[in-house]
Amino acid sequence: MPDKIAAANKINKLLRGVVAHGGLRLKYRITVDPPLAEQRDWERPEILVEFSGPDSALLLERGAEVLRSIELLALEMLRLPGNEHEKVCFDCMNHRAMRLEELRLAADVAAEKVRKTGTPYQFAPMSSRERRIVHLALRDHADLRTESQGDGLRRCVVVYPQNYKPTGKPTPRTIP
Repeated sequence: MPDKIAAANKINKLLRGVVAHGGLRLKYRITVDPPLAEQRDWERPEILVEFSGPDSALLLERGAEVLRSIELLALEMLRLPGNEHEKVCFDCMNHRAMRLEELRLAADVAAEKVRKTGTPYQFAPMSSRERRIVHLALRDHADLRTESQGDGLRRCVVVYPQNYKPTGKPTPRTIP
């Protein structure tokens, strides 16, 4: 992203309108090049937007659907190509960090199940960012490999033993 300050100002202008016209009791902080904790090494945004306030719970309902929608509006407004979407990150009440940890733990559970059973493990469909986290969580497991399968909103991660020879689709077993 060539001009992060200009992008942050555009996001601020968008959010002022969304918060005011939506009647939301929210505050937000926009940070350019935010410092992040070590455990967030898979996600290094250049712009971080953090929400707080009495209406925070509204942003996080239904899997943070409203938060993700506002983030998508900002990404579209900035006209960032898909491969640069991780450069802008919206969060509320530390939801993203908790979700990252949840995905890491789910990846570990899936890895153990694949090792014990020798059969593939299919996660429930998830966003491209979340699939990326699962792939990265298992990247150092030499005895396993991961693939994304499916289309659109039904795209998911499948974890395989490294030398697995598919005979068909894996039996869907998902981690909620």
